[in-house]
Amino acid sequence: MTVRVVVAGALYDRGRLLAARRSAPERLVGRWELPGGKLEPGERAEEALVRELREELGVEAEPLERIPGEWPLSPGYVLQVWTARLISGEPRPLEDHDELRWLEPDETDTVDWLDQDRPAVAEAAARLHRLGRAAGARDEDVRHEGVRDEDARDEDVRHEGVGE
Repeated sequence: MTVRVVVAGALYDRGRLLAARRSAPERLVGRWELPGGKLEPGERAEEALVRELREELGVEAEPLERIPGEWPLSPGYVLQVWTARLISGEPRPLEDHDELRWLEPDETDTVDWLDQDRPAVAEAAARLHRLGRAAGARDEDVRHEGVRDEDARDEDVRHEGVGE
């Protein structure tokens, strides 16, 4: 049997992770997920993620890196998750979702995630925690050097590979 890939985005912005509440199908209604969708034939995972986030949320995003692992979905499908940085737009629930929430890394357990998303959400939150600690330490250092904090955080983010 051929296995089809479903990509999801751990979408980061300003140190937060986006959660999307499902509005369909019935068995998933009310549960939360990382937004995304199926890879089309001939499409790379990163391309599919950009397309899906545009279709589902109305935003432009930049895929950064794949979270290690693959999680089974329904028969014949597996989930792969990528971290992604919000480039432009304000996320809106356009398809398959009825609510969106930005969560701080320590708030990720406040929503009822789909089971297959839980391991990737835990890793995404851990990466945000590490980024936050690193940015906080560097912010103090650069204040003494006369560099604006926002510039320092932006530079830290690029080096960590996670959008803030």
